[in-house]
Amino acid sequence: MNRGFSQCGSVLITGASRGLGLQMVKNLVKSNERPARVIATARNPAAAKELQDLAKDHSGLHIVTLDVVSQESIDTAVQEVTSLVGEKGLNCLINNAAINISTDLETVNFEAMMKTFESNAVSPLMVTKAFLPLLRSAAHQGSGMGIHRATVVNISSVLGSIELNWGPGATFRSHAYRTSKAALNMVTRCLASDLRSDGILCMSLHPGWVRTDMGGPQADLDVEESIESVLSVIAGLSEKDQGEFRNYLGKSLPW
Repeated sequence: MNRGFSQCGSVLITGASRGLGLQMVKNLVKSNERPARVIATARNPAAAKELQDLAKDHSGLHIVTLDVVSQESIDTAVQEVTSLVGEKGLNCLINNAAINISTDLETVNFEAMMKTFESNAVSPLMVTKAFLPLLRSAAHQGSGMGIHRATVVNISSVLGSIELNWGPGATFRSHAYRTSKAALNMVTRCLASDLRSDGILCMSLHPGWVRTDMGGPQADLDVEESIESVLSVIAGLSEKDQGEFRNYLGKSLPW
């Protein structure tokens, strides 16, 4: 893992009870170059046994309740995180929580589209907006751009690429999921433009096609391989990555 995380005071990960989010927490708390605080959020922490076990064994890991589709839950989480990080603010927000309702043209409906859009595109924006005071506090205490200062990483997907959704790239048909991730990429660009003057870095990151509950058993990568690379990319982010869409190896992806 890149040394950059040792220069990061706090990382918050949404959707940390399973899959990619849980693996991020595992890697960070077990690393010698770890952030001072790892804040793992989950909709139902009491049911997140692996997360609870990690917290027992690793100091500096804090579990916070957060339902990303509830403004009330977001506001409560902000208050709790504020008490944890204080005036130092929040250095890195990783918007990882997402859903995938399998829908092709025959099965897609209004409910699936709206629920997926709410979780995968609207919620990362609302969560980021709510945590902005803490991100700005962290940004005011440094220079340059990166996780040593203040960074927002939106976990996106290559399936959100409009350019690549053609020919062989269009074989995975999921109107709700693909549309929501394309929207998330626009959210990233909007935030990057809005927050550049604050020194807050914002980017979209594709973790690869990973063997998780969402990715399925036929996926290309195991979760450990994906997240080791994802965290290495995040650790090395700088000004050149502002508003970019990259994969888990740090390569640029077409919008």
